[in-house]
Amino acid sequence: MNQESAHPSTSSAELKSAAQSLLHGELVAFPTETVYGLGADAENPDAVAKIYQAKGRPQNHPVIVHIAPEGDVGYWASQVPEEAKKLMQAFWPGPLTLILPRAAHIPDAVSGGQDSIGIRCPSHPVAQALLRQFARLKPSGQGGVAAPSANKFGHVSPTLAEHVRSEFPREIALGMRVLEGGAAEVGIESTIIDLSRLEQGVGAVLLRPGHILPEQIAEVLGYLPSRPDTAAPRVSGSLKAHYAPNTTLQLISAEQLQSDIQALVPEGERWAMLVFEMPSTQQGESLDWYPVSAQASEYAHELYALLRRLDTLGYKRICVQALPEDGQWEALNDRLQRAAAAFDGS
Repeated sequence: MNQESAHPSTSSAELKSAAQSLLHGELVAFPTETVYGLGADAENPDAVAKIYQAKGRPQNHPVIVHIAPEGDVGYWASQVPEEAKKLMQAFWPGPLTLILPRAAHIPDAVSGGQDSIGIRCPSHPVAQALLRQFARLKPSGQGGVAAPSANKFGHVSPTLAEHVRSEFPREIALGMRVLEGGAAEVGIESTIIDLSRLEQGVGAVLLRPGHILPEQIAEVLGYLPSRPDTAAPRVSGSLKAHYAPNTTLQLISAEQLQSDIQALVPEGERWAMLVFEMPSTQQGESLDWYPVSAQASEYAHELYALLRRLDTLGYKRICVQALPEDGQWEALNDRLQRAAAAFDGS
């Protein structure tokens, strides 16, 4: 296989064509190791505006700029502190986004009008190949692709190309490209660390938990990142209600699972039950039981695809067993709590 193709289902010709589409201000959906992204030229405000329009995303909600491993972070950020260099050395390419002060020549369309910018270097080979092809077409040699998750705003992120196609049939009919890359390895969005306020005396701040844990950040920086304060930059996925399927999602405790849940199901409804262990007696025909992994990394890899599948099966409610509270599960707790918040009062 040609190394530029990076995936059996994505040819080098497709990558070159996709890079040309980005250069011409069009959208391209592409795989990363976290989830699939909906990409546009980060230096083209009109192209970035197409992301917001396609997703139905609020204009003040920032997007993350993706760069190739050879990309110059200093082109995008006005300052690249030592803390950032250490984290890039430790975790790039990979599922870590850094918030840095935005360079003056970079449009604020990518940062929701803020003076900061989110940057990451994905490890997926298709993403890297696309970014390298795009960079070759830019006079500066620096090709940044602004890309939030390739789904309608607030919905479950896509982890397969087919998820993107089901989400954007109109845009695809009009020519939007979707690059194949198989199932996303990580399955949830990147960890976001804010380093944009170091000069103000504010150290690293964890703005979104992800696959890379705070303890791993601490091993590199020598201290744990703090939690968001009221002056922290806005970032992707920080709204109370987010990551939600179309079907009502509810978190239930292990104790609730021991009760007569069948009695709570209205006549004619079917509920899906996501649990770590199948019950000894499966209570009636109104409940369908789905065992999920007790390993956080496997759970993350499978979660979004499972929620999307359950959305197609006619369930009235998805009940998810509450997760452990330890650090390995923090990112998943964050995603599921925000998903459940979308249905508060339902």
